[in-house]
Amino acid sequence: MRSVSEPGAGHKRRELMLNVLTATVAVAVCLLAAEVALRFLPVASSMHTLAVTPQSPVFRFTPNRDFVYSREWDFVLANRGHVNNAGFVNDQDYLKDSPLPLLGVVGDSMIEAAMVPYADTLQGRLAKAVEGKARVYSFAAAGAPLSQYLIWARHAVQDYGAQALVINVVGNDFDESHVAYATYPGFWHYAPDANQQLRLTLFEYRPSFRGQIAVSSALGRYLIFNLQAGAAWNSLRQFLFSRTAAESRYAGNTATDASAERLSRSFATLDAFFRDLPGYAGLPPSRILFVVDGLRYPEVAAASAGSYFDRMRKALLEKAAALGYATLDLDPHFFAHHRRTGERIEFVRDAHWSSIGHGIAFDAVTASPFLARFQSEHGAAASAGDRR
Repeated sequence: MRSVSEPGAGHKRRELMLNVLTATVAVAVCLLAAEVALRFLPVASSMHTLAVTPQSPVFRFTPNRDFVYSREWDFVLANRGHVNNAGFVNDQDYLKDSPLPLLGVVGDSMIEAAMVPYADTLQGRLAKAVEGKARVYSFAAAGAPLSQYLIWARHAVQDYGAQALVINVVGNDFDESHVAYATYPGFWHYAPDANQQLRLTLFEYRPSFRGQIAVSSALGRYLIFNLQAGAAWNSLRQFLFSRTAAESRYAGNTATDASAERLSRSFATLDAFFRDLPGYAGLPPSRILFVVDGLRYPEVAAASAGSYFDRMRKALLEKAAALGYATLDLDPHFFAHHRRTGERIEFVRDAHWSSIGHGIAFDAVTASPFLARFQSEHGAAASAGDRR
C-alpha cells in the first residue's frame, strides 16, 4: 500500500516536465544573451558566395556589401572590408568601359586579403601607384588553386579588358588544383578524362537555405567562422577514429610531404595549367607575371630544402621562364627585408602576409621590368584616356 505522502506518477511527470522546461528556457536565455553580445563584437561575416554553375562559371561574392573579418575566439586580425560591384574584395568599383589600361591581379586568400586594409594590400598599393594612368583590379578568393586562376584570368581579360596579369602563387596551389586533393564547391579543378588527360572541371556551388539561416545569426557565424566548428569536429573525429593519421610538417603553408604520387600529380597539373593558360588568358606570355611566395626566411628555406613547396615553386619558376612568362621570386626580397629589419612577413597567429608582406611584394613588383613594360606599352592609351 502506497504512503499518502509519496508523490504519484502524475506529480513526478509534472516535476520532470517543469525541470525540462526550466532547462530549455535557461539554454534559450543563454543563447539569446550570446547572440546579443556577439552582435556588438567583430564576429566574422559570411561573404555570401553567389551560385557557380555552367551558366554562371565565375566564382564571386554577392556585390556591394561590407564585411567583417576576424579569426579565433578572441577576434584576432579584425578588419572591415568591402565587396565591390563585381563581387570581389576590393574598394574600387570595376568598370568595363574605361579607356585606362587594366592590370589584373589574380590569386587566393593572399590576394583577397580580407584580413588586411585594402590600401595596404599589393593590389591597393599598385592601384594607388598608377592612379590616373592605369587601373588595377583584383580577382581572388580564399582557397582558390592554380586551376581556378584560369577562370579569373579569362574573366579579367574578356569581361574587363585586362591587358596584363599578375598571378600570385602560394604553397597549396599545385596539389589542390587536382581532384585527388581538393574539390571545393564553386571552384574549377583538374580531373582526368576517359583518356587520363587532365581537364578543367567545375564543382558547382548553390547556396543552401540552411546555410543562409546559419550565417544570419552572429552566434552561428562565430561558431562557423571564428571557432571553425566544422574543422574542429573533423579533426576530433580523425584523432579519435583514424588509425593512420599522422602529424604533418609544413613549409610554405603546405605539407612538406614530397611523395612520388603527390609530386607526379602536381607536375601533371602544372603541365596542364601551362597548356591551358594561353587559351584562357588570351595574352602573350610577356604580359603575364608570376609572383611566387616563398619560405620567407633564410633559415626556414635552408631547413625546407627538398620539401614539396620548395620543389614545386622551383618547377613553376623554371617552366614559366622557359615559356617566356615573366617571373618574380619573392624569397630574395623577403630574406633581404628580414635581415635588414628583423620584421616578420606574416601575422603572429596567421600565415598570410601582413601589411609588411604586402609592402615587400609591392616594392618587388614595382621594381620589376614587367611593371615598367606595362606602363610603357600602355602609356599612350592612358594619355588618350586623360584627354577624353
